Amino acid sequence: MTASASPELSTSFEEEGSPPPVAEHEGDDAPRAECAITADGSYAARLALDGDCWFPERWTLDGPEPYAVPLPAHQPEEPGTEVQPMGDGRVLIRRPTDGRHVFSLLYPTGPGTGELALGAVQCPEEGTRLRMLPPAPGGDRAYALAVGRHSSVVWLVAGGAFGPEQVARIPGRCSGGVWLDREGRMLALDRESEGRTKAVVVDLGRDGEVSPLLQIASDSDDRVLLADPDSGLLLVGSDAPSPGQERLGWGVLGSSLPVRFPECLRMPECGVTPFAIQPGQVLTPESCGVALRIDGPLAGWVAVWRPAERQLRHLAAPEGWLAGAGLWTREGVLQLPYATQEVPCGVARVEAAGVRGAVDAGPGTAASSAADGESAASTGAETDAPGPVTPRPVPLQQAPLGGLVTK
Repeated sequence: MTASASPELSTSFEEEGSPPPVAEHEGDDAPRAECAITADGSYAARLALDGDCWFPERWTLDGPEPYAVPLPAHQPEEPGTEVQPMGDGRVLIRRPTDGRHVFSLLYPTGPGTGELALGAVQCPEEGTRLRMLPPAPGGDRAYALAVGRHSSVVWLVAGGAFGPEQVARIPGRCSGGVWLDREGRMLALDRESEGRTKAVVVDLGRDGEVSPLLQIASDSDDRVLLADPDSGLLLVGSDAPSPGQERLGWGVLGSSLPVRFPECLRMPECGVTPFAIQPGQVLTPESCGVALRIDGPLAGWVAVWRPAERQLRHLAAPEGWLAGAGLWTREGVLQLPYATQEVPCGVARVEAAGVRGAVDAGPGTAASSAADGESAASTGAETDAPGPVTPRPVPLQQAPLGGLVTK
């Protein structure tokens, strides 16, 4: 594991302590990453600590060495504040204030911080929760999800013409949020309705049209956790193979093959959260590297897995890892951002040779993953032709469990 750090950021900023508390969201049980990274990996943003005060910080990741720029406002940030990097290097900030969520863009201006006010989203209904969705592909737009008692609203909060605007309303309480394409049009959400949670896809290019995405069994809770637009690889969570206990599985958008639940991903005493998929493996989803955050009873670490392999490769997280944050290069190098007092802006790199296994499987095959000890949930696929402009995801539809895969 190699590390790179920038000498340009003063070490006077203390890095001890936990991230500021963020309001909990019902239905979102996955641990939050300590920083957000743009879809192309160019920038990251987080809340950093200066003494007892929290302030936004932007990291530049696409140069020869990572470096950080502090973006403090005229006063410290409050608990519940969220930050997100934009593709042009500015940082979007969400500040909750008395039922309103105020959005601004921050940027460095010499020794100070410039701030461009974007407007606010009102949440008058009692109990409504609002949070940022993951950075959208392209980097020129940002979205937030407001969850009320009976419906959820997707807001375009940066990149619109006239401030925040509502772009989709979905019946039911939604959680999650995963982008399925490189255009930032197809958004997967996990919708709770009638006591069950099923993943749906929201087409932001069709006025927020909603259609089913993941329905493994009629009485299962099925969520989409992560997706790679290049290969179509999906990481899902479902209790279909083990009622009452969520299992981590994988499938491929557009494939008629079953969703699979490898035994090696089953860790009952630990939380297992996928946070990064290797891009660029267009025809071989089985060869994509998947990075997993493992939260054990006493410690946390990183693991790497590929669908074509039958085992996890466990790695010690770098000291000061911004837990849950990271990205893969197309060449198969896993990059993990970290911050310590000695290295306030660093990226640990795990070379491909350390985590990569040989793969010899064609597109959409399951020869290597349909191995002993791996269970599957049978699925079907829609036969409707995709739209003429943007291909729509083919749902992994409802079908009974088929037992163990034997070939």
